[in-house]
Amino acid sequence: TPVIVLTKSDLGSNLESFMRSMESVAVGTDIVVTSSAEEDGYKKLLPYLQKGKTVALIGSSGVGKSTLINRLLGENRLATNGLRNDDKGKHTTTRRELFLLEQGGMVIDTPGMRELGLWDIDDGFDQSFSDIEKLAAMCRFHDCTHTNEPNCAVREAVIKGELSQERVRSYQKLKSESRYAEDAEGYLAQKRQKFKNIAKINKRNRGR
Repeated sequence: TPVIVLTKSDLGSNLESFMRSMESVAVGTDIVVTSSAEEDGYKKLLPYLQKGKTVALIGSSGVGKSTLINRLLGENRLATNGLRNDDKGKHTTTRRELFLLEQGGMVIDTPGMRELGLWDIDDGFDQSFSDIEKLAAMCRFHDCTHTNEPNCAVREAVIKGELSQERVRSYQKLKSESRYAEDAEGYLAQKRQKFKNIAKINKRNRGR
């Protein structure tokens, strides 16, 4: 089950507005706000790290994953870096590491998102975007991309204000990355064929 962790909350402004934005995109997903500036800020994550549970922290480089794990471990086991001049964290972790916590749960520290692929995300994906998946099932075409097809239930929901366009873009992006992870070679071949078809159409149009 995915959980969104907003780290370094002490550096941000207008947190309530940002929370509302996240809730509209990640409907039904728990959101936890933490700050390394607070000694016990990490304790908000403890309910998700009970005995027998294994949790992986996934996020861009420098967002504070290693610092958070150090707090959970109660010692500075992982190297961390300070902030750059633009208040963004520096990349530190270069490999995956598994740690056993005192309460019995386990946590995995990972490199930045660019180091990771998406494998076997179907269950979490369906849960996080269950509203869009239900609408997609009502589209006229089973392979609808929800961009310009007629009788698209997803686009109609956006037009009516029942669904945010930002959430649809997140859905489309993860869906695309999921297909790539499942069959990278086939996905790329399909993309190449699509561009070839477009080039042929353009060539015919220029010849008229």
